[in-house]
Amino acid sequence: MDTTDYDQKLDWSSKKILIVEDDVFSAEYLLEVLSETKVQTIVSNNGLEAVEQTRNNPDLDLILMDIQLPGISGEKATMLIREFNTEIPIIAQTAHAMSNDKENYLKAGCTDYLSKPILMTDLFLTLKKYL
Repeated sequence: MDTTDYDQKLDWSSKKILIVEDDVFSAEYLLEVLSETKVQTIVSNNGLEAVEQTRNNPDLDLILMDIQLPGISGEKATMLIREFNTEIPIIAQTAHAMSNDKENYLKAGCTDYLSKPILMTDLFLTLKKYL
């Protein structure tokens, strides 16, 4: 699949995604890959900020949640978000790819899971399910 052709067909200009990522290069990668879709993005670099951004932006359509974050983990941030927003899709993104890890993320309230390094095709297929 040619991901260049694929992502250019997606117009998510009416959608807003929160990218929660403490690694600058990973955040820039996601921003670059998603730029072709015209999706609106907000970036948070820690779990507490992600909770605050979610609370302050009720128009968010989806959260890409890194699990390994400074301060509180992505799992904990997800649980806190679920206390006031049970509807928003939260996609866990992590290098920890053990099967029981995925179960733990889903139990914490994540909707789905992407393993790092995130491939463009996997990212678009997952986002397309929820946007």
